[in-house]
Amino acid sequence: MLGGILSKRITTDISEAARLLIDGQLVAFPTETVYGLGADALNLSAVKRVYEAKSRPVGHPLIIHVGNSELIDEFATDIPDNARSLVARFWPGPLTLVLNASDKVPTIVTGGQETVAIRFPAHPMAIALLREFGGGIVGPSANKFGQLSPTKAADVDRDFGPEVSLILDGATCTVGIESTIIGFDGEFPVLLRPGMITKNAISMEISKEVLDAGPMSPRVSGSLPSHYAPITNLILLEAIDIPRYLKSSAALRDVALLTFEPILEAHPSVSKIIIAPKEPNDYAKNLYQRLRELDRVGANLIIVETIPSADSWDGIRDRLDRAAH
Repeated sequence: MLGGILSKRITTDISEAARLLIDGQLVAFPTETVYGLGADALNLSAVKRVYEAKSRPVGHPLIIHVGNSELIDEFATDIPDNARSLVARFWPGPLTLVLNASDKVPTIVTGGQETVAIRFPAHPMAIALLREFGGGIVGPSANKFGQLSPTKAADVDRDFGPEVSLILDGATCTVGIESTIIGFDGEFPVLLRPGMITKNAISMEISKEVLDAGPMSPRVSGSLPSHYAPITNLILLEAIDIPRYLKSSAALRDVALLTFEPILEAHPSVSKIIIAPKEPNDYAKNLYQRLRELDRVGANLIIVETIPSADSWDGIRDRLDRAAH
């Protein structure tokens, strides 16, 4: 995107997007969480191009997106009853399940593991695309690996060149951070990546404790220590510590802030301040857009005020912790 003019490859033509996917091309598409970089999950060369376009390490598994719940049986086997209960409650929606992979799932999708990650997204354009395509689509976030995920079509257009044939414009993503990922140890759910569907919500639905991931848990998307990061260095500080930090770093200039209150607006070191929403759903929806905005300021440092400890903030905390790693 140049000069604020949208690229001609940004469109709402679902049929053209499905045709390109069938032809083995890469198509970016909206979900309720973030925009995904889509390819036919069973086309090895197309999936390989997803890794290449993102500069994503081979072996870092992908999520297969499906357009109806029944397709879970096409890509997974030995599905626990509690997994089916979560499907009935939370699909379509921002929940990914990690299950035993069926024989038809390519190794490049699973990262060489025996498990596969599957999600049925809730965005109407994603559902329409998946159903017109008629199969599973891998869809990691449509950004360069490790960087901020896109929540608008224009974000994708900035991040990629002609390797992405088309970008479906489904407006701003309504959830704003990536899905919760749940695996299973028998019938017990295991939290592999937090999101806006909380551990408590999962536990309440199936009356089982949600276990934390351990060293033998499957690798999943977005689980590396450093991820979801702006180009500008980012640190997390309590509100009370931000003025002290700026005072102790007298030579520091051009600091950008994301805080809950309009503090330090007149501070000589602060070049940009964004006031964050105090409700977690609103915070998550705007998080990546706000960090992209602060990244474009050209500041030397981004300081983000630490967030509340309630479990409704766990997914957001995970993203900020990795961004600051």
